[in-house]
Amino acid sequence: MSEIPPLPNLATIAMTCEGRLLRITLNRPDAMNAVNLQLHDDLAEALWFAQNDAASDVIVLTGAGRAFSAGGDLDHIEHNARNPHLFDHEARVAKRIVSTLLDIDKPVVCRMNGHAVGLGATLALLCDVIFAAEGAKIGDPHVALGLVAGDGGAVIWAQRIGLTRAKEYLLTGELLTASKAAEIGLINHCVPVEELDARVDAFCARLLAGATIAIRATKVLTNLELKRLATALMDAGIAYESVSVRSADHLEGIAALREKRSPRFNGI
Repeated sequence: MSEIPPLPNLATIAMTCEGRLLRITLNRPDAMNAVNLQLHDDLAEALWFAQNDAASDVIVLTGAGRAFSAGGDLDHIEHNARNPHLFDHEARVAKRIVSTLLDIDKPVVCRMNGHAVGLGATLALLCDVIFAAEGAKIGDPHVALGLVAGDGGAVIWAQRIGLTRAKEYLLTGELLTASKAAEIGLINHCVPVEELDARVDAFCARLLAGATIAIRATKVLTNLELKRLATALMDAGIAYESVSVRSADHLEGIAALREKRSPRFNGI
């Protein structure tokens, strides 16, 4: 029998194994798990490990503290905007994150303990089943920062709620409450905060008691179309987002957010 590798020791992600369940926790609670360069890179490593981990059959993805993920770390976003060549590395990693999440054949359950914004929303929506706490919000406000929603939002939103609704939310950047998201089918369940852990644990226990081979193959089958779409859209999405990173509107979006005012976009 081959030796089971130890869990990765990552700076911004905590990983624990509970029997055949692998828990991946975004772990920048003081920053509401906003994604900086370290977390972005760590996430790719954690998901790669999870995909190949022989010790687990179900994965839970969640956040530490009061948020799932508040999206991009603003200091990091501004650093990229002023040094746009640095975005090229993240573009490659973003593709790896999306493709790995879609390639994992084990069920991935999202425990959306708080807000899931931007890339945080994409991560949640690429999971197989989402349980969100009441009071949490989800949305992809790339456009509010003058950015193209190119890191996966254009792939997954339409598959969950249809093209017309996806366009409404992606083109405005509007955040939805967890209850509204559940009502329109963007997420699976909105539950009281005090019931979140019990509901997630019960669902994972049901999966763990199921026929592993059949469950995995069924997930692979249902993800085939998503993988085809991701292959078709991700290169273009990252390219468009890379162009928008270099725009004056993006710098204005950052300034407006810092100054807590409405942005004054000029289309350049």
